[in-house]
Amino acid sequence: MAGAAVAEGAQPRARDLGVPFDGVSGPNNAITDVAGVEVGFKTLISGEGPKVRGKGPVRTGVTAILPRGKADGRAVFAGFYAGNGNGDMTGTHWVEESGVLETPILITGTGSVGVVRDAAFKWLADRRTGEFWYPLVAETADVPLNDMTGQHVTQKDALEALDGAKPGPVAEGNVGGGTGMICNGFKGGTGTASRRLAAQAGGYTVGVLVQCNYGAARQLRVGGIAVAREMRLQPHCVTHLLSPPQAIYGTSAQLCDPKLLAIADGPDADHRGSIIVVIATDAPLTADQLKRLARRASVGLGRLGAIESDGSGDIFIAFSTANPGADDGNWAADTAKPAPVLRLQSGAMNPLFEATIQGVEESVVNALVAARTMTGADYWTVSALPHDQLQQVLRAHGLLGIKPAQ
Repeated sequence: MAGAAVAEGAQPRARDLGVPFDGVSGPNNAITDVAGVEVGFKTLISGEGPKVRGKGPVRTGVTAILPRGKADGRAVFAGFYAGNGNGDMTGTHWVEESGVLETPILITGTGSVGVVRDAAFKWLADRRTGEFWYPLVAETADVPLNDMTGQHVTQKDALEALDGAKPGPVAEGNVGGGTGMICNGFKGGTGTASRRLAAQAGGYTVGVLVQCNYGAARQLRVGGIAVAREMRLQPHCVTHLLSPPQAIYGTSAQLCDPKLLAIADGPDADHRGSIIVVIATDAPLTADQLKRLARRASVGLGRLGAIESDGSGDIFIAFSTANPGADDGNWAADTAKPAPVLRLQSGAMNPLFEATIQGVEESVVNALVAARTMTGADYWTVSALPHDQLQQVLRAHGLLGIKPAQ
């Protein structure tokens, strides 16, 4: 294995495999490298066999991101942007109007936005002073692996994701809201990364977390290479079995038997899917600047081959943990008194743009590397991105394990 050594039993990440990325990451290479940010998950996996609405199989969950952690309810400046709007992220009207985010961010499957939003409201009402919040809840569609119309996520699940949020390393792949997702034709889900700016650029940190459920295998680019096109496997590894898989787990090649493939990755296919991108930074940015930062998520996805297709919900939110207490809404102690606000000059934004683009790119690849082959409802089986073949393709192009540009 090229790249950094991986402890026995530990889950490798993209850098551990020798995948090259530009920039310098933080200690956890995660969104939690931005001080104060906490992430929690609730993962729901149960049942197998034919799909029965309301009974399963279940392959879904909830991801919670708390900008200042559970103990600090102060608002953050935020900016929202949709690369393509075929999706949902509640609470964005107030972010757009006010430039502040006053709630946690939660991500789940499409069928569970309502219950997760209501659970977040309850969580806030139980812990904070006031009566008005507009929780920010986003979604991507976890079909066909999950019984999505069965709406299996409960209030309790969302509350557990919020209560379990913590700093430090962040789980990736088949976890939380990313449990049942498919990304670029392979098993997808949750991914994260971070970048630390050089001292002369302010030394700030940018962290990214994605829930990736978009794109086609033929479009996927890693290190600029259309890697799936050069793998021995059939590029699109989603299979629909009419009976239990039994011995099909023997090899990845069996999982990608063309006779079992759904016709879903041809040149004229309608590639539906979505990606949610959450960007955090400790740089002192105001709402207008954070919207600029959120827009750069599209550039990071473009590096990976994304086209932000008509059927995709590509929705991005960026927030800054700087300027605590600068705008805490109607519940601040003295809203009539002007609050001092630190703000970077526009000319200082370029390193943050670059860090965001790099973080989005690595987060998606981390999600693909971490995800594991999953069989779900109606025996749909989605193959994981094969690590060995990814390495072989990058090695053939002289890219495996090269040192990143700083």
